[in-house]
Amino acid sequence: MSRTNQPPKRVQRRKRFLVSATLMLTAVLPATAPRAQDTLLDPVTVTSSVIEKRSSETGRNINIISGETFAGLPVHSVDELLKYIPGVEAQMRGPQGAQTDISIRGGTFQQVLVILDGLRLNDPNTGHFTGYIPISPVEIDRIEVLKGASSAVYGSDAVGGVINIITKAFNKNRQNRSKQATAMISTGEYGLLNAGAGGFYQNEKINVGAGFLTNNANGVPQRGIRGYFHNTAASAGLLVKFNPYWNLALRTAYDNRDFAAQNFYTTYASDTASEKISSWWNQARLQYQKGSTQVRIDAGYKTMEDQYLFNPSSIANDNQSHLLQTQVTLQQRFSEQTHLVAGFHFQNRDIRSNDRGNHHLNTAAPFVSLIRKFGAHFMVNPSLRMEFYGSLPAEWVPQLTASYKMRSIQLRASGGKTIRNADFTELYNNYRKDSVRSGRVGNAGLVAERSWTYEAGMDWFCRSDLKFSTSFFQRFHSQLIDWVNTPYADMPRKDNLVEGSNYALAKNVAAVTTSGWEADATYTRRFTNRQSLLFNGGFVWLYSKSSEPNPSFYILSHARFLANGLLTYSAGPVSVSLTGIYKARKPQTAPGINAAITKDYFLLNGKASYGILKNRLAFFVQVDNILDRRYSDLLGAPMPGRWLQGGVRVNL
Repeated sequence: MSRTNQPPKRVQRRKRFLVSATLMLTAVLPATAPRAQDTLLDPVTVTSSVIEKRSSETGRNINIISGETFAGLPVHSVDELLKYIPGVEAQMRGPQGAQTDISIRGGTFQQVLVILDGLRLNDPNTGHFTGYIPISPVEIDRIEVLKGASSAVYGSDAVGGVINIITKAFNKNRQNRSKQATAMISTGEYGLLNAGAGGFYQNEKINVGAGFLTNNANGVPQRGIRGYFHNTAASAGLLVKFNPYWNLALRTAYDNRDFAAQNFYTTYASDTASEKISSWWNQARLQYQKGSTQVRIDAGYKTMEDQYLFNPSSIANDNQSHLLQTQVTLQQRFSEQTHLVAGFHFQNRDIRSNDRGNHHLNTAAPFVSLIRKFGAHFMVNPSLRMEFYGSLPAEWVPQLTASYKMRSIQLRASGGKTIRNADFTELYNNYRKDSVRSGRVGNAGLVAERSWTYEAGMDWFCRSDLKFSTSFFQRFHSQLIDWVNTPYADMPRKDNLVEGSNYALAKNVAAVTTSGWEADATYTRRFTNRQSLLFNGGFVWLYSKSSEPNPSFYILSHARFLANGLLTYSAGPVSVSLTGIYKARKPQTAPGINAAITKDYFLLNGKASYGILKNRLAFFVQVDNILDRRYSDLLGAPMPGRWLQGGVRVNL
């Protein structure tokens, strides 16, 4: 909200209506886009079922943003870019990659699965780390956001949706020859200093790419203190084509975050927290393809170290988690009408912690998915997965997707089961401390979340440069996991707890129902070789109802109405980009720290650049939070006001 005196409620309601109406109308009226290749209206995608096919043939709502779009937008990190993709709610605790909870279709931050080049990234320690994506932005070929249930294909966590990041090095279908190099440096208020560089080379035999990005500031206002962040990601990938049938891809990445974390997890006045997180990610893929058969073996290993210090007088929580996984996938095309995907996925998860203890578990899952076309217009896609998670009973996860496309209209429907298993924080938080007087306490007796999701939608390719999509969906949860205020007498485990105290207990909530309606539009057009425009925007309306009588922390924290999008216009050497979001949600207050979640806010960011030397050298100015709104996504974690920045970029 504005820092000036607020207008009367009637004027506020009128302003909110105008903001929402403007974003909605912009989503359906013809606009135009920066580079036609940046966002294709019906591109080839692999996210819905692992098989490459046109987006219009998947029966799902998939939003695709190219990596080339990233550099021109007023965003600083991959998780910040997600905040402006229609239907994605990125609840940011801190700026420029400090920490972000990602939600799609009202799911909690643990109910979105992030995939990098075909392998899961979600950390076994906590879903709060989902936004830590260990990839340099210059390496990204495209980001595919699949909205809705996907557990039958991808397993646990794929409840609200899937974010699939595909890099240039691992994309075997890129053009035969390419050379790219770029570098950037910028500075601004609050001691900001950001820098990045990277490159990509490809010929008939190899793809190789590498890059890094570092974001730093030391004067960001927080409650009574000046916050800071030092966030750096570096990555490199290589694909070798041995012959027309065999190829091998390798990747390594390092990600380090060091930031002030005051009130990121609590609303205590004594909270002056800081946090340091570092992770390594390594993966390999061996692929064979000949004729109608493709066999792929993927393997990955992730290690993450987390050190959280609540205040100078406390003992830091030291956590180290590991994720080892392998996946074997077979794709078989029996005919142009029938495709089959079958595979097996294995994970070993473990944690070593002075707070949560030492634990490990194994998961395994065979899966199969069939794509069958009937004639030229109708497609069905049944999928089935069986998930084994530690000692818990096996979960059968079915799903059925269908679509009918004729000319410019696609009708689609999907229904299926989703699951999510508890992470180590939900299971064992505060287990190893000598005495716990308050805070969040894990529950080793948690069982898997289960839900059934149904959706129906339509895509309208009304012109060659404009696509409009809309969907209605419902999700029926049972045993949903969340933190619930619980007195000492009702705690299932009392070993290190204090009699008479109250705690936030991780609990299987009885039932939650979420209903929603979403619409989004993409318009891309090149007027001339020197003039183009891109728009991608939309909205989602959500309503959730819980049977839990006590207030819970996260299941109802999603926005009730969300409108967001991005716009980029280029004319010769000049480029102008905007990102915007309007969010209406349930207000909250924490009087003890004078913090509040307002019932809504509107955020607008802008970036303008001017290129010389055939746009090989560009100077840019960027303003975050142009309207200087005072807002928070999470209670007690204020985001910065207006933030002026500028810099230079070199493109070769």
